[in-house]
Formats: sequence, structure tokens, C-alpha cells
Amino acid sequence: MVILGIGGLLGDAACAALKNGELKAAVEEAKISRGYRPGQIPLASIDECLRLAGATRVEVECVAVVRPFASGPEANFHLALRDLFPKAEIIVVEHHQAHAAAAFFASPFEEATILTLDHYGDFCCGARWHGHQNQIQTEKEWYYPDSLGRLYSSVTKLLGFRAGADEHKVQWLSASGDDRFVPLFREIISPGARLNPAFFDSGRHSGGGFSALLYDRLGLEDDAAIPASLAASVARGAQVAVQETAATLAGDAEDLCLAGGLFFNALLVQHFESSGHWKNVFVQAAAGNAGTALGAVFHVWHQVRRHTRRTSDGSLLLGPSYTAEEIKQVLENCKLRFQYLRSTDEMLVRAVNLLGEHKILAWMQGRMEFGPRALGNRSILASPLDPYSTENLNIFIKHREKFRKFAASVPAERAAEYFEVGPNACNLATVGRVRPEHRKTFESAILGGEVGRDRGEAGDDLVRVHTVSEASNPLFHRLLHEAGKATGLPVLYNTSFNLFGDSLVSTPRDAVRSFYSSGIDALFVGNFLLEK
Repeated sequence: MVILGIGGLLGDAACAALKNGELKAAVEEAKISRGYRPGQIPLASIDECLRLAGATRVEVECVAVVRPFASGPEANFHLALRDLFPKAEIIVVEHHQAHAAAAFFASPFEEATILTLDHYGDFCCGARWHGHQNQIQTEKEWYYPDSLGRLYSSVTKLLGFRAGADEHKVQWLSASGDDRFVPLFREIISPGARLNPAFFDSGRHSGGGFSALLYDRLGLEDDAAIPASLAASVARGAQVAVQETAATLAGDAEDLCLAGGLFFNALLVQHFESSGHWKNVFVQAAAGNAGTALGAVFHVWHQVRRHTRRTSDGSLLLGPSYTAEEIKQVLENCKLRFQYLRSTDEMLVRAVNLLGEHKILAWMQGRMEFGPRALGNRSILASPLDPYSTENLNIFIKHREKFRKFAASVPAERAAEYFEVGPNACNLATVGRVRPEHRKTFESAILGGEVGRDRGEAGDDLVRVHTVSEASNPLFHRLLHEAGKATGLPVLYNTSFNLFGDSLVSTPRDAVRSFYSSGIDALFVGNFLLEK
């Protein structure tokens, strides 16, 4: 049995493949195809998923497509799918149903409440569900324009960022703000998530569509640019109000699953984890539209075909990998000088030595991650013991704002020595807190820097933490331990191996291009080493 799931077709298109009850692959179209246009069938990711699953188009039994999936007549889309998959049943999955399935069926829970929140998806912008064994039932829905995702995107645009692309910047900026505007944003959002229409102007396209009332309450002239002195506090006001409201929507449950684009917000996830209201919280780390491809195959397997056996262990290492011969061919075709390291031991020694010399490494190993976060297979790495590591990463390599910090990757079994962190750190979907005795070591990675300490809050000293188990990623886990043996600190700073707003690198050619377009000192791609 081969089931394909296709989601995110009007943005962030992706495909997932399930074969005989086992999740074989999940790939975003943007990572392997530069020419995709929204609304098209994502052929490159479909073909890659079928290749990884060892299947052909004619073997596909079912294609599950997540709404919304066509900007024109939907019949044309169905006909195109039928031509591609002549023997397949076509099943249409509602947008938030796919979000819910992506979270619940990847979780360890047999029964849970599920909360899905995003900007909008087929007019619905959120829902609460009850999941039990192999079925999910709707309990409550919320509809656009009363959308927490809409509010967050409006604030993103208000602050001069790109709505629909830069919301992550707002959450990290919020860590540097004070609470002066929290009451204002509590007034904008009612406890039931209804947005106060007095604060919005439907005829205004600038400034996130906020009305003159908001500017007045901020102490600014109507439609004025938000000054830098207020930006972080505006971001914090929105962040805190969204956190509080989202928590009320989840209701009461012992186990809680989260999905939808709003839950890319790691500070929001941490709020759920640390509230004490739920015993266990699981977030689908591929929370956005691409992740609905996972939900589509899970929906068919469990809810349509009625299977109870789970198909996924929650791993997101679901993309392509490359053999030594394939890597070597690319390097030779590019006429590059490289070294081939004959053993894993030799490769790890070289990597640790370079990190000890305060070099910045690109690390491309194994299967590409599904989702936007680097989990140790498509990563840029630096040592926390390098006093200039975060400055070099931000200014010379990633070219991004200082308030955007890097993750600290640590072996899962040693994480508690350095951090307090929840279980979703395994997929970089939450944040942790540095233990006081290690604050100096990780000072450059602390969200908000000194601002949180000035507020005197329990929430200061927050750091993005990535816990790595041997089972989930044995090679990266071993690299962290080898770094620990050499320096006494089994922690590396980790950020995604991509540049200029592109997706994570996928192929060896992508890796070479990004390496030579950046200030990265060395590239490990498989057992091949390139240095500048």
C-alpha cells in the first residue's frame, strides 16, 4: 500500500509518502525545485518521495490532497492528479483536519486534546479536537478574521517586517521588550479569541491594517513607523497576549497536541509546556502548511483505512541522502579540492579540531530534515567557547538581526546539566532556560540579553535548546560527545545551513554553492572535507 499526502499547495508545498504503514519520506518542494508556482502539482517532491519509498506512480493506491489546493477550477487539479496516478483514489482533506492529524498521529498519546491555530485555512483559523486511538473529532472551531495568526502577521507588518515570512523575527524581538503594551494587546484580543474591530481598518493596507486607535494608544501619530525604541515592547505585547489567549482555547486535558503555523512560535510552545496546566504537550515541529502533507497520509491510514498502528516515531529526518560516489561526482564536476576522510573517527576528529580553532563548519550528513529547522543533518556549527561565534554567524554568514539567536545542541542525556527544557526541544520546537551556573558560557545565545534580567522575571535566561538522542541522530550525537571530550562542553551552536532566505540545502551541489557564497570556514559533506 502506497499513500501520498500533498499539502501546502498555495504556499510551502510538500509531499509525504507512506508505504505499507511506514512513513518513508517527506519533502518540501522549495528545497528541491526552484521553479515551483503556487497551485501547481509539486512534481519534484512527489518524485523524490516515491524514489525514497521505492515506489512508482502506478503503485500509488491513494493520493490525499489538503485544502486549499487550487486558485482556479478545482476540477482541473483533480484531472491532472488522475493523469499522474491512474490507479489511485483521490481523497480531499480539510486544512485543519490535516494539521490535527499531523500532530496527534505523530505524538506518543493514545488520547489527547488537539489545538490547531494558523492565519487561516479554508476560512477556518483554528480548531480544538479530541483524538482517541485512530480517530479525531472536532470540538470547536474559530473563523477568520478572528484569528490569532492574523493578529501576529499584522504586528509583523506593523513592525516593518514581511507578513507571512518574518513572524519568527517578532517572537525573538519580543524577548527584548518590556510589558508596557501587554494591557493594550489584551484589549485587542478577547478571551474567546475575538479581535476587537475598533483596532483595525479594513481599508488600510499599510501598517498591518491597524486603525488610528492603535497608533493613538501607542502614543504615535496615525500610520507612523514604529520607532526602534518601542518595537521590542510592541512585539512583547502581542506575544504575551497571544500566549495567554491560545492557552484558554486549549481547554482542559491531560495530554495536549499542537499544530498549525502559529505553533512555529517556540516561545508560545514553551508557554504551554511550562504552564503546568497540561501534563504532557506535543507539538508537530513541521507545524505549518508543509506539515499538512504528513497529516494527509496519517488521515488516510488511520481515519479512512481505520488502522490503529502508528506509522511515525516523530522523526523529521525524512528527506534525501547521498552516497559517497554521488558527492564525489559533484565535487569533481565543480573542480574542487577536497579531502576524503576514510572513517567516521577521522571525520569527527577533524571536525572537533576545527571547532577548537574557532572555525565555523557546515555539516551536511544523512537525510535532509523536513521542516525549516536544522536538526544536525543540514547545520552550520560553531563552538560556544568561541567569544565571537554568534557575532560571526549573524553578521558574516547569516546576515541577520542581532536579536535572532542560535540554538544550543546538546546530547539529550546531558541536557539537564546545562538547561531546563521541555520534551519538544528534540525538534527545536521550544525554548529552554540556562542554569545559573552556566549563564556566562551561553550568554551570547540568551534571548533578549540583559533585558530579561532587568525585568527580574522568572522567564529570563531563555535559550533555544536542541536535545539530540543517540537513537534519533547517532552521528550528530557522537559529534557533540566528542566535542565534550575535547573541551569539557558537549554543546555546539547550531543554525540552519541556508543563506539569503533560501530553504535548507538539499543536495551536495546546494551545499557547495552556499559554502562558497558565505564566510563558513569548512564544509563536511558526508566524509568529504572542503576548507577555504
